Parts: sequence; C-alpha cells; structure tokens
Amino acid sequence: MFTLNKFLSASSRYKSLLLGSSRKTRVISGSALVLAVCAFGAAGVAPMAPDADDLPIKSITQELALPHLAEQIAALEAKPQNYISEERVRSGDTLATLLDRLGVDDNEAAAFIKSDPIARSVMQLKAGKRVQAQTDANGELNWLSSTVSGGRNEALTNIVITREGNRLKAAEMPVAMEKRIEMRSGTIRSSLFAATDAAQIPDNIASQIVDMFSTNIDFGSDLRRGDRFNVVYETFWQNGEYVHAGRVLAGEFMNGPATYQSVWFEEPGNTQSGGYYSFDGKSLKKAFLKSPLEFSRISSGFSLRKHPISGKWKAHKGVDFAAATGTAIRASGDGVIDFAGKQGGYGNVVVIKHWSKYSTAYAHMSRFAANMRKGTKVSQGQVIGYVGTTGWSTGPHLHYEFRVNNEARDPMSVDIPNAAPLTAAQMQRFRNVAGDMSHRFALLVPENSNTRLAAK
Repeated sequence: MFTLNKFLSASSRYKSLLLGSSRKTRVISGSALVLAVCAFGAAGVAPMAPDADDLPIKSITQELALPHLAEQIAALEAKPQNYISEERVRSGDTLATLLDRLGVDDNEAAAFIKSDPIARSVMQLKAGKRVQAQTDANGELNWLSSTVSGGRNEALTNIVITREGNRLKAAEMPVAMEKRIEMRSGTIRSSLFAATDAAQIPDNIASQIVDMFSTNIDFGSDLRRGDRFNVVYETFWQNGEYVHAGRVLAGEFMNGPATYQSVWFEEPGNTQSGGYYSFDGKSLKKAFLKSPLEFSRISSGFSLRKHPISGKWKAHKGVDFAAATGTAIRASGDGVIDFAGKQGGYGNVVVIKHWSKYSTAYAHMSRFAANMRKGTKVSQGQVIGYVGTTGWSTGPHLHYEFRVNNEARDPMSVDIPNAAPLTAAQMQRFRNVAGDMSHRFALLVPENSNTRLAAK
C-alpha cells in the first residue's frame, strides 16, 4: 500500500536527484520530468470520438415522376416493329413452305432467292439445318441467314441475304467453328456399324475406323461378338450446334485376343504429312491392304480346289471375295496400272505393278473405274473397278491375286512391310501426343458399361 511515509521518502529521493550534486545531473533530471508531465497531460486532454449511436438520423424523401404506361405503349407503337424467327429445314420442304414458317410474306425476296447465284443455296439446305430471318410487321424480309456446305471436305459458309434500301443483296461469309474432342467406346454385337450406331458415333468416323485397321482386320470376316473398340475424334460446332465430325485422332480395337492401337500424328503446320502410327512410333500404313473390299467374305481361299466350271482339281492361285455386283474394288497398294481389259477366264481384270517385285490382280470386274488404263498411277485405297461376274465365274465376286516376281502368294498370310518409321526428332513430339491418347484410352475402359463419353 502506498503510504504517506513512502510518498515523502520518494519525494525526498526525487528532490535530491533534481538538486543533485552537479549542474549536469540537475539539467538531465529536470528535462525528463518536464517530458513526463507533458505526456500525461496530453493523454488527459485528448478528445474521444463520439458514439455512432448518439449521432442524429435524418431521413430525406424525394418523389420521382414515372412515365405513364400508356405513353410507353404509344412510343413503342410509333416505332417500326421487326420480328426474328428461326426454323429447321424439314424433309420435303420447298422455298415457299420454309419462308411461310419463317413469317416471310415477300414475293420480291422469294424471286431474289431463286435467281441470285449465292442466295439460291438456301434452296439446297439439308433437313435439320437452321434458318433465321428477320421481317417487319408486314412480313417483308429484312435479312435471312443460314449455313451451307458444298461437300464433306469443303469449308462451311454462312449465306446472308440482307435488304439495303430497296434492294436485296446476298453474301457468303466464313463460318467460325469450335473444335471439340470426343471419346466413345462400343462393343460388337452384330456388325461394326451397328455398334457405332449404338455408341452414337457418326458414320464417317466408323468408315475411318475401317480404314485405320483394314491392314490388320478384315471387317467382313474377322469380327467376333464381344470385340470392343475405343475411338477419339474431332467434332465441329457452330453456336452450340453440331455441324460435322472431323478426323479420328486415335483408335483402339480389341479383336479376339489381339489388340490394335493407332494414333494420328502430323508435323506442326503440315497437315499433308500426317499418318497413323502405333504407340511405339511405327507407321501403321502397310504396303498393301488385307482386303481390296471394305465388307465381304472369303468364298474361296488360296489352295487346291475343284474348279466350279471345269470340274478339275487345280491350284487356286488367289482369294475369292464374295460381294454384290457393283461393290467398289480398292487398289491394295500404291502402284501403276500394268493392264486393264479382258483376259480369258479372268474377264475384266486390272493388274497393278507395285515397286520392285510386287504386283496384284483383280478379276471378274463388272466394269472399270474412270481412267483405268496402262500407265495410270493409283494410290492405296483408290477405287479401280466394281465387283461383277465376267469371265469364268459362277456368281459375283472378286478374284484377288498377290504376286511376288510374278509368282502367286497367299495375300492372307504373306508378310507385308510397313512404311518408314518416324525420325528421332519426330519421336519426341510423337510421345507427347501418344501419351495424351493413351490416357484417354485408360478413361474408356469401363467395368460395367460399354459406352462412355467425354469432351474437351
């Protein structure tokens, strides 16, 4: 407890300190005392901020003049009204029925669309295509727009018809499309196309799957119930609407005990040098296709047989593929036409000379493809003729021979070399692409489901 005696004792000590034995000591002590007094005094007189709860509250009210609803309606009615409509082309549509559903009542516009070389493309739209139009209150056309395509590999364009003053004008504009990456898988129950339909895979993607694996799988005879496949491919969209499918980027096919994989690889900026490769970088383009027909069955193999016409036993130096008359026949490899014409029991036959010692023959054709004459260059997969039953034949089929030094070999068992592999520099870029596709395939291995979908 702070007593009086203690206070007096402390005062005595501070007094002796202030009076000190020397002038220096007294000056220092006095300065310290003055600073302390100022500090405590400032703290004592500092004002405190007012409490917010004690501040006065003042309300301000102002009336705003709102426009009358009748005035707004009158203003809108005074302006010209335009209407935008969108319709999809229906099967059997004519220009008149399409314009009628769009609310277009404009004879001048109908006549313009029929006569203008650009605008008349609107009359060639396929079912399902979207068409948009803007009209005024009387049905006069202000503008009309739709997307058209000249073909599978041609770029899409927007056809836009606009009214400029008293004239109509049509113009073509490029289409800005979004590219997506789709992944799907399926299981063979009856046929490849039935499986791709069930997996909602476009038909042109299914055809590419056939082309990718046709050197290893005969899709007419090698498929088994339960075979599985995975595929990664491009799709193109415009304004959120599907337009068309692009290229297959990677594929995997489990055919019985064998698994075949391929990935598309091309040099950056050079779309003409691309090709399909296995995941170790080896080219999958073999010198010859396993079958010159996309879908068929072998009716007679490479063996000794009893000839169906002469009845004599003799070597059958080729393979017969049964198919309907008119089925397209493809060149099994790159080469030059060595013979195209009639030749005894072969009927209409084409002989292709490949590099070095290889040649192939295609017999019993119903007719030849255009420009099939001696010296014509052909590429692998090119159509050279059509299945028939000319020559010594009892029914429509293709007799196919594979020759080495003009000696017939069994095309189903002969060892065919692949194309050149990737260089060391290309392999580094290829590994990045293959790694991404390998990861996607891993996502498409469901335990209890046959189909999965993902998009990027």
